[in-house]
Amino acid sequence: MTALANEYGAINLSQGFPEFDAPDYLKQQLSEYVAKGLNQYAPSPGVPKLLDQIERLIESRYQVKVNGTSQVTVTAGATEALFVAIQTIISQGDEVIVFDPAYDSYEPAIELAGGKAVHIPLVAPNYRIDWQQVNANITSKTKAIIINTPHNPSAKVLDLDDFAALKKLLVAHNLLLISDEVYEHITFDQKSHLSALNDPEIFARSFVVSSFGKTFHSTGWKLGYCVAPEQFSQEFRKIHQYVTFSCFTPAQYALADMLEKHIEHVNELSEFYQAKRDALIDALQTSRFKLLDSEGTYFLLLDYSEISSLSDIEFCHYLVKEVGVAAVPLSVFYHAPNNDKVIRLCFAKETQTLMEAAERLCQL
Repeated sequence: MTALANEYGAINLSQGFPEFDAPDYLKQQLSEYVAKGLNQYAPSPGVPKLLDQIERLIESRYQVKVNGTSQVTVTAGATEALFVAIQTIISQGDEVIVFDPAYDSYEPAIELAGGKAVHIPLVAPNYRIDWQQVNANITSKTKAIIINTPHNPSAKVLDLDDFAALKKLLVAHNLLLISDEVYEHITFDQKSHLSALNDPEIFARSFVVSSFGKTFHSTGWKLGYCVAPEQFSQEFRKIHQYVTFSCFTPAQYALADMLEKHIEHVNELSEFYQAKRDALIDALQTSRFKLLDSEGTYFLLLDYSEISSLSDIEFCHYLVKEVGVAAVPLSVFYHAPNNDKVIRLCFAKETQTLMEAAERLCQL
């Protein structure tokens, strides 16, 4: 969709990356560490100062104490963390429960490990997990469950009841968990992000994945991290060392400084993105779209069923070519055919960009 948007000169609200830049302080620190010559390999698990700051961040956000040295591994983006976690625990014939719509890297990583993704579809407009359905899909081959909260692309968050049901299944069936929490610092309307880190019994069987790219508007740096119990981290690192070995050294130092000196950026992120969400919602009030609730992430879903009978893929192509706005169809996030007439917009954009896109969409 981004390539199509470029071809037609459309406003690009499709691909999930910020239009604005990383914080100035972060960029300054990166430049400083490059100039200082910190351009060689970092320790494979991560720069000690950054591991320490991640430990402090987790304690301040979740009131949970982890050991940064033995339980945190810095990765080349969250996607590497997800891949390595899957390779760490999945063997030939294992099954992994995945909730659709799902981030598209889950299934290929599972298949490369010799496993099978068992897809459970979530239904518009609420995209809530039916835990009884999950239980019915657990077999003797089931090894793990992957959750994503806040959820891309539905923009929903899991609540206490979800985690209670999840915990019950993990314990009853002795399952492992991969918790994709890359949008953990972007929740709205006073909703708190609930992490797998919050519950000791859940964390004891979990790999928790986070993203610096999402938090600091620096997706091109490809830096994230995985938090896991010590014995899991040891196995995780055996694979990580042969995937990337270590990650972008000067950026790790810069991120450590950012977390130490400007933690307010993290604390203000929800408010920052909620303002953008609300501006886009207000601008679309006169449109014929039905706006679905956005509880977290930087995505907003639109139901276009009153506008067109086209499939979501066809409708997104129409929007780019005829309306000049690029969106993403929800069906591409599903394993089985999905006929919901829902598209996704990314509002991690400048306000003027959002207003211009909304103006065009309101003309439909």
